[in-house]
Amino acid sequence: MTIKQATIVRSGRAHTFDVFVRDIGAWWPTRPFSLGHEKVVAVTFEQRLGGRVYETWADGTEVPWGEVIAWQPPSRFTLTWTVLTALTVVEVVFTELGPALTRVALEHRGWEKLSTDVPGGYRAGWKQILDTFTTTVEEGR
Repeated sequence: MTIKQATIVRSGRAHTFDVFVRDIGAWWPTRPFSLGHEKVVAVTFEQRLGGRVYETWADGTEVPWGEVIAWQPPSRFTLTWTVLTALTVVEVVFTELGPALTRVALEHRGWEKLSTDVPGGYRAGWKQILDTFTTTVEEGR
């Protein structure tokens, strides 16, 4: 099973991609979408093939979310998603629809590896995360 979510952002593709990865710590809703919730003080996306994506807690603990396995800025990135009980994969594709209009499409694959049925919660969660991202980019935060 694959979770698919998408949003349209009123922003150029390169800027949209850059905000997603560079500023993830500013816009990602760590409550409730993190492992540390109120303990999280930063989210980091290392912008390179093999880079880590992780949250940092107030006590300095780093908790991994995944590793970048495909890196093609400003078109797409793919990362392993290690937050669940089995390894899954998240791919985000940025498609330019116009000079200041970008479609951001997310696919979360690998649910068949999991013994529990959690895709419904993730489907709603990814929608909320992309909605937060869209608002952040469009408001220029």
